[in-house]
Amino acid sequence: MRQILTIACIFICTCSFAQSTIDLNPITITATRSPQKANETGRNISVLEGKLFNQLPVHSIDELLKYVPGVEVQQRGPMGAQSDIVIRGGTFQQVLVLVDGVKVNDPITGHFNSYIPIAPYEIERIEILRGPAAAMYGAEAVGGVVNVITKTFNQFKKDKSNHGTIGIAAGQYGLVNGNAGWHTTGPKVNASLGVLSNNTTGQLLRGNNRGYLHNHTFSGSIALALKNDWQLALRSSYDTRSFAAQNFYTTFKSDTATEKVTTWWNQAQLKQQKNNHTQQIDVLYKKTSDHFVYNELSTANDNKASYFLAQYLYTKKINNQVTISAGTQLDRRSITSNDRGNHATGHGALFATLLYTNKQLKIAPALRLDRDGNYGTALLPQLNVAYNIKNITLRTTAGRSIRSGDFTERYNNYNKALVFGGSIGNPNLSTENAWSYEAGADVILGNHFKASITGFYRNQNNVIDFVTTPYADMPRKDNLSPTGTYALAKNVKKVTTSGIEAELTYQHVFDAQQSLYINAGATFLHSTSTDAVASFYIISHAKTMVQSSVIYQFKKLSLAVNMVYKNRGIQTASGINAALSKTYFLLNGKLGYAVCKDVQLFINCDNITNINYSDLLGSIMPRRWVTGGVTVNL
Repeated sequence: MRQILTIACIFICTCSFAQSTIDLNPITITATRSPQKANETGRNISVLEGKLFNQLPVHSIDELLKYVPGVEVQQRGPMGAQSDIVIRGGTFQQVLVLVDGVKVNDPITGHFNSYIPIAPYEIERIEILRGPAAAMYGAEAVGGVVNVITKTFNQFKKDKSNHGTIGIAAGQYGLVNGNAGWHTTGPKVNASLGVLSNNTTGQLLRGNNRGYLHNHTFSGSIALALKNDWQLALRSSYDTRSFAAQNFYTTFKSDTATEKVTTWWNQAQLKQQKNNHTQQIDVLYKKTSDHFVYNELSTANDNKASYFLAQYLYTKKINNQVTISAGTQLDRRSITSNDRGNHATGHGALFATLLYTNKQLKIAPALRLDRDGNYGTALLPQLNVAYNIKNITLRTTAGRSIRSGDFTERYNNYNKALVFGGSIGNPNLSTENAWSYEAGADVILGNHFKASITGFYRNQNNVIDFVTTPYADMPRKDNLSPTGTYALAKNVKKVTTSGIEAELTYQHVFDAQQSLYINAGATFLHSTSTDAVASFYIISHAKTMVQSSVIYQFKKLSLAVNMVYKNRGIQTASGINAALSKTYFLLNGKLGYAVCKDVQLFINCDNITNINYSDLLGSIMPRRWVTGGVTVNL
């Protein structure tokens, strides 16, 4: 702590830590790809401002999402080691993650979808859309969409400004974390840089192994104003995560795995905004490298994947009531692997949305025509409707979504000489198909209070999941041992999920020295499956979930807490003496003190009550963990 205090005294004070007002009805673009007020979209949408990352007791973007009502983040390890994002009881594969409208989901496996290649400082806001959005974005947008909107790819500002931040933290188990960024904006140039680094020797896992991690994200971007209202934005980022992966994917005693995942992300956007129309071209190239070692006696799995995407979007406002959007998308996914083999898949789509609005009624039908190397041709319709009565919004949505298997689900363990157990891919998987329906209401009272409630129902066919399967029933036995224990990727014939989501937001800036922000919600889910043998991930979601985040500031002191309560099905694995408890309650806290206008010291405590818990069977999460640090605004 003495070193932290010394660092704090070096910096010159230039900025304020004051809590600013959060818009309860913000402009959002995720629902229809066109800017709309949230209460006009017909969707259940939450918007997180990027500044919450430094205010709340979180260390990575997946931890920030964990406390958002209706979003279940199933962590295998802390601080961005690995997490599965689940919305509305789907599998982790059924949530689409975007950065500025461009798909992040990795072709190797959906377990990498939480590796968002953006440093937190670059984030303007995160929009979470619950429910289907396949008509706009395509496959994987089944349970919901997480869209990270960055500062650089946003609008230019007339006035020049420069802002920066540096955060350093240290604590138990050799923890050293760093979070820094810089942003400059003006009428011609908009640029930002960011870095996030989490490092620890880790707490003890089963067998006295340590849950170490070394996770680093570096990202930089620039946007330039060109002639004729054109804007060119470029981004490049490098993300590398090395961590203990013991029992991340199996419940075997022999599993003492380690893993390193590296992502290189390059993104370009050319955009023109004129009086009544916008056109935009996005190009993405992503490379992922995954080095996985099951134990010290095994041969490493080396997977290298590439993902290329190009898309064009045109939006025109016909009149005050009608806006149309249309576009096309092409992408190619490929993998080179000593475990899964070498494969490639292409995909193309045409999509369109019409937005009709009058004083009270907003209607947005959408249609997408998909062509994919795995599932052929698919037509994906959707309809969003919102009706506003003063401060009350009534909304409803219906839509179809699909998803095909990734390279792990299709080919895992296919290229090995001999396999004694674990997950086995299935190239003959059918495509998931789902119809979703929802209805809800929002109430906004002044500038302080917003309440939302939503009921939904999803009917799914051919849901892809891993199912424990005897050797005798395996469709391919070429490289399998007769004595092995296997989980085969299969299609579950029918799964239905219904639920209710409720969310409350309260904010009040009492004066220049005191403010309060509260966000809380509850989710109740019920899923049924036609298969007699339970699959792995369909049954893993929580049945009841309560989440909240609170930030209170009084003069120089600030207090932030977040919590999550889960009620789920009990699971056990006697071989490793592991179990998922029926319930758990996790509480974290952060106490800050502004020593001067721009320097804040803080103490962070994760898992305050020191509970023993896991989100996924076998993956042990840390007990109480205390850290301290300093944040400096420049």
